[in-house]
Amino acid sequence: MLVVLTGLEVRTVQESHYGVPLERSDQLKLKRHRNSCRPERFAQWLEGFGKDRRLAIDLFSGAGGLSHGLRQAGWTTAAAVDCDKRALETHAANFPGMSLHMDLGDPEERDRLEEILEPAQGRIDLVAGGPPCQPFSRAGRSKIRSLVDHHGRDPHDRRKELWGAYLDIVKRIKPRAVLMENVPDMGLGDDFFVVRTIEQQLEELGYATQVRLVDAWRYGVPQHRKRLILLARNDVEQFKWQDEASEENRTTLQDAIGDLPHLNVVPTERVGERRMDYDTPSEELSGFAKDMRKRAEASVVWDHMTRRVREDDWAIFDDMDSKTLYSDVDPNLQRYSTKHFTDKYKKLDWGDLSRSITAHIAKDGYWYIHPSQNRTLTVREAARVQTFPDRFRFAGTRSDAFRQIGNAVPPLLGKAAASALLPSGEAENDGNPVGLRPRWRKVRQALTSWAKERRQGEDWYQLPHLSPVHAAVVAVLAGTRLRRHQLRRMVEAVQGNASLTKHALQTLLDAAPTAAARARIDRLTPVVDKPSVWHDENRDEVPTRVGMKPAEARLYRLLLNEDLLWVGQGAIRVAARLNGTDSDRTNRLSDGRVDLVKLVGAGEDAPLRMAALRLVGNTVCRAARPLCDECPLNQYCADRHSVSEKDLFSDAAGESSGHDTISAQTRVTGSHTAQQR
Repeated sequence: MLVVLTGLEVRTVQESHYGVPLERSDQLKLKRHRNSCRPERFAQWLEGFGKDRRLAIDLFSGAGGLSHGLRQAGWTTAAAVDCDKRALETHAANFPGMSLHMDLGDPEERDRLEEILEPAQGRIDLVAGGPPCQPFSRAGRSKIRSLVDHHGRDPHDRRKELWGAYLDIVKRIKPRAVLMENVPDMGLGDDFFVVRTIEQQLEELGYATQVRLVDAWRYGVPQHRKRLILLARNDVEQFKWQDEASEENRTTLQDAIGDLPHLNVVPTERVGERRMDYDTPSEELSGFAKDMRKRAEASVVWDHMTRRVREDDWAIFDDMDSKTLYSDVDPNLQRYSTKHFTDKYKKLDWGDLSRSITAHIAKDGYWYIHPSQNRTLTVREAARVQTFPDRFRFAGTRSDAFRQIGNAVPPLLGKAAASALLPSGEAENDGNPVGLRPRWRKVRQALTSWAKERRQGEDWYQLPHLSPVHAAVVAVLAGTRLRRHQLRRMVEAVQGNASLTKHALQTLLDAAPTAAARARIDRLTPVVDKPSVWHDENRDEVPTRVGMKPAEARLYRLLLNEDLLWVGQGAIRVAARLNGTDSDRTNRLSDGRVDLVKLVGAGEDAPLRMAALRLVGNTVCRAARPLCDECPLNQYCADRHSVSEKDLFSDAAGESSGHDTISAQTRVTGSHTAQQR
């Protein structure tokens, strides 16, 4: 072990088998912000620095990426809460107000937070944050309603379901506005189950809500980063986002870090320093770089340092360009399996966006190789790509800084989302503590009423709760072009059956009006005369035994009243038209699902609404010549005028335009032919 003393820091260097000396950087200590405060002085802070300011609290704040975005949008963070002490040290150095070390998964800690914030009762305008949200498996969803009803106070779930803690604090604080940020997988991973539950709870509290999947680069962030944003407000039902950047005007990596000092990279030698001289380049700085340099020490750049480079990595980096895959690397230099690590190394491109900065950068920087220097990104470059300004410092070691940066919300994305929540001066609730009655809640109520009426009539077989036998018959016939009365007659043929017998199968075959329908019914043979398969505890085995396709299996589960999103073309079309978007023709697996979320909602009737949307899409809200006058949601449809005035073409999935047919079910794939409304 070698201890190296420099003029700035003490570094510990240890020789190792990693190919470079293992080096632990100095631990940066930061002073608290001059306007920070402790809980015991919060009341005085409110009457001093916090007086007449628009106040927010940032939950699960990390180092403060979202807090900085809120500050740029016009809020002052009165309190930030996290359980990462190093990140809180960073937050306390860069922001006024309180930086509180708490585990919000503990209900007693939430009680303590409520007590601390009591002097600001009625003054907290915004609750923001990014709670870690685990998507719920189907098995775990049955616990959701009790978790919500008890404000997440289940000791077995409190550490995992932190979104429940977040919602609990919103209910206690009752702010005017709410902002929640998370990864898209929070929604896409479990059919937006958690998101829909949170939205419904907020709407019942009188908030209008909006969910968006946002590309961060459209708001000036120089990286590929898609995030899920949930907004809520109880003053007006309006979320006006700033204009998005076009492909031609996006912030490139050159714009973001091209002005930072060049580093001489020698294999195994130290790369960069805590403090370096900064000379403004002779060429004009990009607008982004000018913003990053504001209020920074003019001739200094901090934390422009990264890991040492192995000799073999130096050779690999030197031979790469932005299109090089790890499998293209000289086999003699490869240390990882090309079968499992096809993208282990990624060299960035000056003229493009960076790969999304994640917390993994704290472990290695191979996804972030500098475009023209044989090294990985520095702390300052990673901070720039995340849109932290150069004056923003990160407490702890170099690895601590990388982790904080990778875990952060990009401030410019936070600013864009928060700006959509600014008071509009057009309050609609006139001080009514109940808040708004959001439009989408009205839509869901109308859809629920219509579906319950249809379930009592001739469309009963298209809506939950069906028996497993009925659900299986409808699911396997979903792709046939049967008329509605033909399909209904087939389902009614086995109306009293608790299981599928040979006699029932033959009855279905005899009732099938086409060879295609008989072939579909014949697929049910493996579950004939197996009564145990149809019992409640075993009915999930039916799709596997029958060999149902994924879309058929999901329809089967939906008709059994399982809470899921049905991403069929008809339902997505209804959702797109109601929302006034083109998600049914562009990106239905992501944006299309977001459009569905508003109509489906959460709660006991969510499966009924989902099935009803499928029915509406297959009957009246057709791709060609929609029957808008017969649609139960006509008065709420953003596109009702345009779709009724155009002669629309049927979609590429082959759906029928006849009013009395069951359309072919579109496969759940990532692409489909663009179509006109």
